Amino acid sequence: MMKALHFGAGNIGRGFIGLILRQNGYELTFADISDTLIDEIKAKKEYDVIIADPTGRVIHVDGVDAVHNVKEADRLKSLVEEADLITTAVGPSIVPIVAKTIAEGIKERLSRQDVKPLNIIACENAIGATDTLKEALYGYLSELETGIAEVAIGFPNSAVDRIVPAQNNANLLDVKVEPFFEWVIEEKKLRGAHPKIEGVHYVDDLIPYIERKLFTVNTGHAATAYLGAQKGFTTVFDAIGDPEIEASVRAVLDETSQYITGYYGFDKEEHAKYVDTIIGRFKNPDISDDLERVGRSPLRKISKYDRFVNPALRLLDMGIEPKSIAKAIAAALRFRAESDRESLELNNFVKENGVREALIKYSSLAPDSKLIDLVEEAYNA
Repeated sequence: MMKALHFGAGNIGRGFIGLILRQNGYELTFADISDTLIDEIKAKKEYDVIIADPTGRVIHVDGVDAVHNVKEADRLKSLVEEADLITTAVGPSIVPIVAKTIAEGIKERLSRQDVKPLNIIACENAIGATDTLKEALYGYLSELETGIAEVAIGFPNSAVDRIVPAQNNANLLDVKVEPFFEWVIEEKKLRGAHPKIEGVHYVDDLIPYIERKLFTVNTGHAATAYLGAQKGFTTVFDAIGDPEIEASVRAVLDETSQYITGYYGFDKEEHAKYVDTIIGRFKNPDISDDLERVGRSPLRKISKYDRFVNPALRLLDMGIEPKSIAKAIAAALRFRAESDRESLELNNFVKENGVREALIKYSSLAPDSKLIDLVEEAYNA
C-alpha cells in the first residue's frame, strides 16, 4: 500500500486532500501541531465528510492516523523516510516551516544506497507553493543531497479548489464540504512510477490553471466578502443574493476573465461557464460562509502578487482599466473585523495615511501607479 503523509489536519486536509488520498487506497497519516486534533484522530482513526448539498451525502473515511510535528519528532522523521507522497494544506506562510520539519527525514532518506522516489506536493492557495517548499527544503540540504534530491524527489506544483465553510459538527473530526472540487497537479515534475490519483487532473503547464482558479474563485470570494461587508451583510450567501453585489462581483470577474482568456487562451465560452459555476457555488445555502472569515488577512489579499492587484496590473499592461477590481480593493481597505489583526492594521493605516500610502506600503505599488488612482477614485466615490 502506498504511504502518504499529509501536513495539516484541518478542514481542508480532512475534507479534501485526505479524503481523496484515502479513496485512492493510500495509507494516510496526518501531521499537525494541534494536540486536540492529533489526539482525536489517534483515538478514533475515522471521520465523516458531509457533502453540502440537498442530499447531505456522507462519505466515511477510516484507517487514518496522526503524528504531532513537534512532540513526536522521531516518529515523524520515520514517516518522512517511508512516505511515497507528502502533501500539505497548512497555509502558504507555513510551507517553509514544513520544509524545516521534514528536513531531517529527507536527509536520512537521501543517505540510503537505494533512494526510494518521493513526491512532495504543497496544496495551498498560492502560486508556486511547492516551489517555495522545495527552495526552503534545499536550504537544509548539502550540495550532494540536493543533487540526489533533484533525481529522486518530485516537487510538482498544484492548484486546489474546494470551499470548506465554518464548521459546527457534533463530532470534532467530521467536516462539511461543498460538492465541487478541483485538484490539478503538474505531471512533468512527478518522480517514480507514481499511480495516477483518481479525482486529480494532471497537466503539463499548471500556471494557467492556478491563475484561473486564483483570479476567479479567490478573487470572487474575497470581492463578495468585502463588498458584502460594506453593505452590512454577514454571510457570503446573503451577500451574493443581493443583486447589486452579484453584479459588482460579476464585473470583477469579467475583468479577470479578460486577462485569463486573453493571456492563456482559455475558450471564452467555456470560461464564462466556469465563472457561472463559481457564482453558483457562492449561492449554495449549505455552505454559507461568514464574511469575516472570508475577508480576514486583507494585507495578504491586497498584496502585489495576490488575487486583486496581480490581475489588475496585468490588465493595465493590456491597456484595460480594472475599475471593478479597484472597487473591490477599495472595499478591502474599508473592511474591519475586530477579530482580525491585519484588517485592524490596514483600516487604521488608511485612516491615518490615506489610500495612496496604504497601497504603496501594502501592495508594493509605485507612487505613480494608475491602479492607485483607480482605487482612490473608488474609495472616495
